[in-house]
Amino acid sequence: MSTAANAQNTKPTIVLVHGAFADASSWSKVINLLEKDGYPVVAVANPLRGVMRDAAYVSDIVESTDGPVVLVGHSYGGLVISNAARDNNKVKSLVFVAAFAPDEGESAGELVGRFPGGTLSQALASPVKLADGGVDLYIDQKKFREQFAHDVPAEFTVSMAAGQRPITEAALHEKSGTPAWKSLPSYFIYGSGDKSIPAQALGFMAERAASKQTIVVEGGSHVVMVSQPQAVTDIIEEAAR
Repeated sequence: MSTAANAQNTKPTIVLVHGAFADASSWSKVINLLEKDGYPVVAVANPLRGVMRDAAYVSDIVESTDGPVVLVGHSYGGLVISNAARDNNKVKSLVFVAAFAPDEGESAGELVGRFPGGTLSQALASPVKLADGGVDLYIDQKKFREQFAHDVPAEFTVSMAAGQRPITEAALHEKSGTPAWKSLPSYFIYGSGDKSIPAQALGFMAERAASKQTIVVEGGSHVVMVSQPQAVTDIIEEAAR
């Protein structure tokens, strides 16, 4: 095999984990850029049913992947990768994209409430009651762009709002176990205009995790992987190297 082919085969697989109110298609632009640069990519369909349940699912996917893995999480997906990568030798680094990086015993809801600036609770639609007694949460479609993706063209956010995947309310209050960022190199990127996870909270979590590199997108929304795919790709590839 050529030197170039050997180099390509040594690249880790990038496993992308979306968060609440999104789906795997939110990574589309990033996937295209990563694959163009020779990285194998898996975009997980995150169940959004509960932190430990979702983490176990992602861990199973990592185990089924050949070779080393860089695990990337967006929003609630940060909780998932923090727990999925624990004690998993295949995961070499973590990337948090506008994502939670909880400590043990912390939940998404608690972290958001600790810092000012979050407006997600005011943007939610009426909860959908489930047969098991729980509820699913969605963002009100009329408020979706302003809350979630203000720097994405409106023609794209219409389909994003209509196709959003719900999260159980319980998942946002489920506490994390011991997080993998305590033992793995971690990288962070987020927007200063994030209205779903306050930028102050994101900065706090990046600093606490001893981030190897932190990029703050000036004015960026909660979906920087959609609005700034090159910047997100660049930090993922830095983590991969």
